[in-house]
Amino acid sequence: MISRDKAPTAQETFMQMAQAAGLRGRLLVTLGILILIRMGIHIPIPGIDREQFAEAIRGNNQLLSFLDIFSGGGLSALGVFALGILPYINASIIIQLLTAALPALENLQKNEGEAGRRKISQITRYVSLGWGILQSVFISTFWLQRYALHPGPIFVAETAIALVAGSMFVMWASELITERGVGNGASLLIFVNIVATLPKALGDTISVVENGNRQTIIQVVVLLLLFLGTIVGIVFVQEGMRRIPIISARRQVGRRVLAEQRSFLPLRLNQGGVMPIIFATAILSLPLLIERFINNPEYSKIVNTYLVPGGPGAWLYALVYLVSIVFFSYFYSSLIVNPVDVAQNLKKMGSSIPGIRPGRTTSEYIERVLNRLTFLGAIFLGLIAIVPTAVETALNVRTFRGLGATSLLILVGVAIDTSKQIQTYVISQRYEGMVK
Repeated sequence: MISRDKAPTAQETFMQMAQAAGLRGRLLVTLGILILIRMGIHIPIPGIDREQFAEAIRGNNQLLSFLDIFSGGGLSALGVFALGILPYINASIIIQLLTAALPALENLQKNEGEAGRRKISQITRYVSLGWGILQSVFISTFWLQRYALHPGPIFVAETAIALVAGSMFVMWASELITERGVGNGASLLIFVNIVATLPKALGDTISVVENGNRQTIIQVVVLLLLFLGTIVGIVFVQEGMRRIPIISARRQVGRRVLAEQRSFLPLRLNQGGVMPIIFATAILSLPLLIERFINNPEYSKIVNTYLVPGGPGAWLYALVYLVSIVFFSYFYSSLIVNPVDVAQNLKKMGSSIPGIRPGRTTSEYIERVLNRLTFLGAIFLGLIAIVPTAVETALNVRTFRGLGATSLLILVGVAIDTSKQIQTYVISQRYEGMVK
């Protein structure tokens, strides 16, 4: 009874993870699926000259390091899971944009309850399949066919089927983690893929330090300190919250008179979590992907100059990246918190914000506060996503290319969300023990 309202300690969390059958089963399911996905990344697609492909991509590490962040090396290794979770992420972006534009989808999400959400999920799966087929045929025809042992329509068909099947399996596995495991499946898959690139990046950094001079060592130390500071800033942003006070009116239930109660409405500084970064990165990866396949010198020059991190026109890339993050932050915030719905629910419960009239005035006040919070959170997200990459380029330390603040934000955000979900299971086990 004493500890029922306290956050679980690390010792209690690990004990529950080992002893509670429900939580232990969810953790084992999550770990098993993640290991299976990592194994599938290294199953090669047949019919490709590996030596020729490896020699060709050796000089194109800038593109692969940017795209491999979501496939965990599957794209450069040409495994059956090369596409990874990318089609599902792109499909989610498309559906969420359409939800805000089409009243039918908006009605499914807001008014149809669980059945409507299941239908939207099914539509997202179909869009993922279509997008995966489009990407697979595009990759097989314009990129992989030049390295094929026996090029032709049969090779394109076989390779596209293998890529689509792998992508759909990864999508199913991510949903299985969300349903029967711990955490969000798609976010955890991206998390594991990023972690898989850490040993190589650290190994390359150690090699640079061993073979470099004193100035190189200082540059690497400065970059590592910047990454540590970025992690601290990410934690503050992820945990930052504005608490709006709420007063519940005195009510009479039967013969009992319930006294006036005070609580608060929590509004997070970063409502979208890691999703604005993921969406912005996925959008900015499309020009790079198209440039790799169409083989147009003029288009390649524009993309490699202005739309590549660390390129000659990196300022334009940084500006587009920042604007994309701000847009998706506002967009995702509007999907998560609807000020009109919140004001109506407060009015129905007989609650109000001190000094603010119920109804329209309350919704306008919440919207005003939410817009300010979202703007601050989005600007901070954009800065921590851009500044470390710029410093990395200025210091000329290339070993962490593709593993910048974006990756750190995803790692920290997913880790915080997953740990909170585990703590929720631990607290639920605590209350079950009280009942018994």
